[in-house]
Formats: sequence, C-alpha cells, structure tokens
Amino acid sequence: MRSLEIVKYENIYKSSWDDFISTSKNGTFLFYRDYMEYHSDRYHDHSLMVYSDTGKLLAVMPANIRGDTLHSHEGLSFGGIILDLQIRLEIFMELSSALLSYLRNLGVKEVIYKAIPYIYHRLPSDEDLYALFNHNAVLYRRDVNSVLFMGNMVPYQTLRKRTLSKAKMHGIIVEKSEDYMGFMGILEQVLMKRHGLEPVHTFEEISLLARRFPENIKLFTASGEGGLKAGVIIYEHDHVAHAQYTANSEEGMKIGALDPIFDFLIKDYYKDKRYISFGVSSEKEGKYLNKGLVAYKEGFGARTLAHDFYKICF
Repeated sequence: MRSLEIVKYENIYKSSWDDFISTSKNGTFLFYRDYMEYHSDRYHDHSLMVYSDTGKLLAVMPANIRGDTLHSHEGLSFGGIILDLQIRLEIFMELSSALLSYLRNLGVKEVIYKAIPYIYHRLPSDEDLYALFNHNAVLYRRDVNSVLFMGNMVPYQTLRKRTLSKAKMHGIIVEKSEDYMGFMGILEQVLMKRHGLEPVHTFEEISLLARRFPENIKLFTASGEGGLKAGVIIYEHDHVAHAQYTANSEEGMKIGALDPIFDFLIKDYYKDKRYISFGVSSEKEGKYLNKGLVAYKEGFGARTLAHDFYKICF
C-alpha cells in the first residue's frame, strides 16, 4: 500500500486547495474556500487534503464535524471527494481506506457522504461510489432532481405552452437582474406561507456570494405591471445551470410569470449548456415526492436524476 499523507485543511492551504478545485475532474465553484467559508460560523470545518508520498495533492474532501459525525458537507448541496485528473481507481481505493482509517482514529463514529451527481463531473468520477460499496456504506437517502438534457430535449407539455401564452398577454418581461432584495422578499413570503420555512441563505449571504462569484451566481426575474412577479437564482457550473432558488409571487402564479424565465433560460441564455437542473422535488430524505412540483418541471422536458446520500458507521 502506498504511503499517503492526510492533512486537515488550514487557511495557509487556501491557494493550493482552490487551484486543485480548478483543475480537478469533479470540482465545482461550491468547493472554493470563498464559497465554503461564508457560513463558517455554523459549521466546524474539518476538510481534508490527501497527498502522495512525493507531495502531489491527489484529492480533497470538503467536510465538517458535528459531534462524532463527519459530514461531506453539511452546508453544501453535495460534498464528496474531489479528485485529481490523473488518479486511477487502484490508488483511489487505497486513498479511501486511508481516509476511513484516519477518521476512525480521530474518534469519528459516522460518516455522512453526499455524492456529487454525475452531471457536475468534468470527467467520469464514480470512484467514490465503488469505494462506498466496498466499504459497506448504506444508501439512506435518495433525492429526486429534475434535469433537462439539452442534447435531446423533450417538447414542452401543452400546459406549459398555455401558461407562456398567458404570461405574454400580461406583458411579462424577463431579464437578468441584480434585485436580490426584491427576489428574496418574495422567496421569504412564499416559503413561510406554504411551508413555514425560511430560505437557507439570507439576503446578505446570497448578495455576498453573488459578488464573490458573479460568473456563477445569477438572478433572472420576471416583471410586469406593479413590479417584480417571479425570479430564479441560477448556480452556473461548467456543464450545468442549476436553479438554486425559485420564487413566484401570488400574482405571479395567477399570470404564469415563472414560466417565461425558464423558457428564456432554456431557449436563449443557457441554450449551449449540457444540462439545466430544476432542483429537488422530494422531501423527508427522499421518502415523499411532491407530485405537483415534479410535474411542473417535467412540463419543460426535464427528467429524473437521483442524488444519493450514504452513511458509514464505525
């Protein structure tokens, strides 16, 4: 077995970490330290870096510890192990064993692992899924995401076409916007009224992240008589445009204000992307499917992509 060095991330490694994410085969902007650390007050970071015996950085693992459980990563949509382009499966299997041994010696009793959906990979990167299987990980949660594959698009359903016509009749205008305050106001009202919840991000946090990552975080809005009606915050990755937040006001719902935004993203702004991700439609760790929500997304031609969560207990 090769000699591997596992190092807990510290601020002095920021440049090395970020450079590695940029050239890795499955990293996204979510793993840059300036994104991960916007909520550093909420999570006890225990991200890891794995070096070969020659000092080459082979992998990094965004992670936090809560109690005796290590999460990868509790504060991100997904986590997992980010890999060097050149890594081979045999080496990765040794690397995964070394990581688990390190965590066991640290006193960790449980690992929660949010796998990166394959659509975000720059190259095939399912080494971790094979290792999880070999280490007897348990698949305990499976979320349902709806994704549009731009290379083979399914036609819109009739209801979506009708709603687009309705929005056009009401003079809805779609544009890229910086009105995060107006959008978050609608989102907060919608989440509280329908679900009794608050957004994961505050207005201050999403504004900060949008300033830090202007090429990745973008807001698109639909306006009509009386002002803002609906909006979508997109997280833009190499091959994926993901709808991180979607909000439709009461009036916006009546006049179909949200549909023209997605139509614009699909047919114009992101027409050259490989995938458009509409987000998750399942709740209660995947056990409950919001049928109305998934039907809405499928109306644009999106189809199901599973997002898996694993657990390893020592």
